[in-house]
Amino acid sequence: MDSKTYTAALAELRSLRDEIKKKQAEVAKLEAQRARRISALAAYEKAKADRIAPASGLSLAEVVAIAPILAPDSLTAPAQTPPPPPAAEIHAQPAEEPVAQAPAATPGAVAPSMTGASPQAASATQAPPNTAPTDTPPAPPPAAPATPPSLPESPQTPRSLPSLPEGAEGDRWVGHTANLASTRPNFTQQARSTAFLDTATGMLVYRDQTHHLDLGSRSAADILQAVLHTIPDGVERIYITAGDPWHHDAGRYPFLRDAVAAWLNAPIPGWRTDTGRGKDRMAGHFVHARHPVARFQREGGEQHVEIRSVGEWFETEGSDPTIIRDAFVLLWKALRSHWPDAVIMGSPSQTGRDLWTRTIPARGQFAEGYPVLSEELRGLLHATAGQGRTELITPPDVPDQLPALVEYDRTFAYAKHTWKSPVGTPRRITAATFASWSSKEQTKALFGCGHWQVRVTVPDGWNHVGILPAPAPGERAWHYPRTPGTTFTTWAGGPEIYTALSNPLTPWKVEILDGLLWDDGKPLDDWSKKLKEAWASLSAQAALHGDPTHRQAAHLASRAVRSLLLYGIGSFAQRPRTVTGTTPRTAERDIPTDAEIIGFDDDHVTWQRPTGFARDPNAHPEWAATIWSGARAALLSMRMRDDNTHVGALHAPPGTVVAFRTDAIYLTAPQNWPYHGQPGEYLHKGHLPGPLPAPTTEDELLTLRDAGRHAHRTPTDGDT
Repeated sequence: MDSKTYTAALAELRSLRDEIKKKQAEVAKLEAQRARRISALAAYEKAKADRIAPASGLSLAEVVAIAPILAPDSLTAPAQTPPPPPAAEIHAQPAEEPVAQAPAATPGAVAPSMTGASPQAASATQAPPNTAPTDTPPAPPPAAPATPPSLPESPQTPRSLPSLPEGAEGDRWVGHTANLASTRPNFTQQARSTAFLDTATGMLVYRDQTHHLDLGSRSAADILQAVLHTIPDGVERIYITAGDPWHHDAGRYPFLRDAVAAWLNAPIPGWRTDTGRGKDRMAGHFVHARHPVARFQREGGEQHVEIRSVGEWFETEGSDPTIIRDAFVLLWKALRSHWPDAVIMGSPSQTGRDLWTRTIPARGQFAEGYPVLSEELRGLLHATAGQGRTELITPPDVPDQLPALVEYDRTFAYAKHTWKSPVGTPRRITAATFASWSSKEQTKALFGCGHWQVRVTVPDGWNHVGILPAPAPGERAWHYPRTPGTTFTTWAGGPEIYTALSNPLTPWKVEILDGLLWDDGKPLDDWSKKLKEAWASLSAQAALHGDPTHRQAAHLASRAVRSLLLYGIGSFAQRPRTVTGTTPRTAERDIPTDAEIIGFDDDHVTWQRPTGFARDPNAHPEWAATIWSGARAALLSMRMRDDNTHVGALHAPPGTVVAFRTDAIYLTAPQNWPYHGQPGEYLHKGHLPGPLPAPTTEDELLTLRDAGRHAHRTPTDGDT
């Protein structure tokens, strides 16, 4: 083989690779459609897995993995046991898709009963001293109850969560990264001149000027040329308010990301991809299917321009660029009343975290900054601390025909859970240590800022939604086991464990296997209070101002404040970094060997590769995990002190909960839950009368949700 033949063979191989990727995308869509149809068939009371399997081209085990309710008796009942429950009971409590089990020999310490404990005790308690285990070993835990046998191994088997290593290796994890801490900045952010452009209509708003542009094909080149011709002094940031120009040729590509990458990487005469500048150095384009960021630098000059979506901040709700510009002005004014040096940066996560650093105390215990956890602990929290609860409960656990779909959405929810956060060096609390404490010390520990590895058993007779998350198939997937007798091992925060132990129905059995316990602190309290005050001010303007355009601008600005807190908290979580890059097809040999090809066009290949955790001085996943745990617990049960009542899913009748979506609950009937417009309270946001078919997919739920909001027509509240 000569060089020419070799080059030609490489070209053929690339074409084959591209064709395979397209076919794989088509196959994936067909497989998803097949799974949906299997799930629909499973709802038929006489459905049999042994008939569906040959019809679908799958094995019996694969069909059962998709629809566990179809599991035949031979797979679900062990030998020499009583007969399985009748079909009606199986329909009332479907099998839990198999749940990761704790090793039988792993000793655990049973958590104390909290029946009758006051939820407010958490605010008055401190973590107990790091009591060493006594010489007398703790009594062995009661034998774990029999658990439902696992289904056959399949690609749907849940992932196992990591644990802290034993001995010296585990002790090494429990600490901080040397010479890395969050400190108060000693510089002032520089504001960037910003324009707002609707690429659907060509309307451009810059300061107090409004223009109408001819954007040609809406390529990045056409947008830059039109905008900079209209604003000869230049602009540094262009927010796209409508039109999504990066989707212009989406029909030509198998994936939306491919269309976005092609739009970002199309050549622009006189410009190249930006390499970053300043202290908030951001280099290169960011490929995102919905909200990409394009960064350009003029060749041979110092001019930098970024193009990004205003959808990162809020849904525009059809507002034109003038109202959106006014919303950013109102946002800036509201922030300036609390931070004299506040600057609105490109995204809410950047801006929110920058504002937080300016609340780090200049004196006191943490004047030198908040130290960053070891990379190992950050990785553990990343793998074991989920974010918002997203769950759709389908028939037969809810009626096939719903009497109604009622939406309750928690107003500015995360702001309710920032008053207390973990600080300092965590302590490892083993099962033996926990067992050696008194019941009072154990209760204080669970009320404190902790992250616990636990073995959980759903109590007999349980007939409501699940309480604690368990790992499900998928890299970051979680589900919420609720079948009585199910035992699983997971990690959870104190608020969720408290809810499991003290819920209004039946206490769950929780065994502590291991854990991390921090001192209680308030690193986010000042930041959160200022954002809540800004939000309250803007929400009042949205409700009371006489000018409808000002009301809409204030409403959008209040939504932007919500994003500052929401995405600011998310940025503390610091996911392992994934670098995305593009390489010309003529230089494919330069693609890193460990990269994954995620897109391509005729000229470029788009790839990504993991690079682990960066030395980010503001990485605090322990704060994000604590807030997320509190928010998930509040979806289930929360006390409203002023009204002396409890609200949440567990206070609705069994069988009436249809879905959870981060801060929202969807029910089949309205609840008498008080609402005063304060952070964390449940707003009755949508109500769609029935009967209507129960949603079986997320798209169906969202369609019903939107119809319910339209039917309910809640007034603008500024918030949720």
